[in-house]
Amino acid sequence: MAVSGFEGFEKRLELQFSSHDPIIGIGLRELDFKSLEQVLHQVQCTVVSALGNQHFDSYVLSESSLFVYPTKIIIKTCGTTQLLKSVQPFINHARTLNLHVVSIRYTRGTFIFPEAQPYPHTSFHDEVVYLENNIPNHLCYRKASVIPSKLTSHSWHVFSAASVEYDHDVPYTVEVCMTELDQTLARKFFRYPNDGMNGDSAGKAMTELTGINRINPNAQICDFAFDPCGYSMNGIDGDCYSTIHVTPEDGFSYASFECVGSGNNDMADMVKKAVKVFGPGTVSVATTNAGEDMCMRIKGAVEQLGLKCRSCGVDEVPAAGKVVFQTFTTRRKRI
Repeated sequence: MAVSGFEGFEKRLELQFSSHDPIIGIGLRELDFKSLEQVLHQVQCTVVSALGNQHFDSYVLSESSLFVYPTKIIIKTCGTTQLLKSVQPFINHARTLNLHVVSIRYTRGTFIFPEAQPYPHTSFHDEVVYLENNIPNHLCYRKASVIPSKLTSHSWHVFSAASVEYDHDVPYTVEVCMTELDQTLARKFFRYPNDGMNGDSAGKAMTELTGINRINPNAQICDFAFDPCGYSMNGIDGDCYSTIHVTPEDGFSYASFECVGSGNNDMADMVKKAVKVFGPGTVSVATTNAGEDMCMRIKGAVEQLGLKCRSCGVDEVPAAGKVVFQTFTTRRKRI
């Protein structure tokens, strides 16, 4: 934990694999739990709850989430975890299953307490150098980018590398970061002393109390409440996931919402519902590989909550497609 407070902003890593065998089967889901635990130990987090379906497995971690598909791994961690130390172990484990990495994408916002981050997360430059030194040479389409905003405390960092240019058919990703949470709403993510509940039952109570279960009513939810405060959830809806993580303490409050685009859900409406749960003073939304129409719909949905779009940055990333980074603040706040 940082000296000043807990670092809510997550680091997110996505690794995509392929096989020469056209019949992949369960692929990466064949990895035993002990192997996953060994990787997470290097990152410095543990599994606290899990849920899966016929498409993928999801794990709520002591610091955020892990999703394992047959040919894809997504892991995001907060605090002072060393996320990038999972890159080589995951690649090595996949190789034992005859799966070979074909793309990597690393994203994060701007840390609240950057001075507290351990290597290789001491700076974006250090993160990029570490990744360059720990990924295979055949991932030749590479780019590192920092998308700025008019808010000096909010920039979007992206590193991607792939063996081929991105596929337009890949589902788009929406990553929402929220700070300065409404104090009354944030209090719902604190536990009462001696409440008689464990992390699972307290998490379920928070999910229902806050309306998180109504963001996507079709999703199966795996949730967990930390003691004395904090909350995480993973939602499973077919082959798509959503995830929320909350650090509710005054002075450095933070919440995130992430989801994968699906034709079955109104993504803009889901973002609107998620933001409404927390009443943040500042919101940033990063979409990867989403169309212009969806980006505009998300913008409109957030602005309906009384926030104003302050900036919008765009970059083309060869291995991931178009990244759009929008920042919002309450209309009463000056920048």
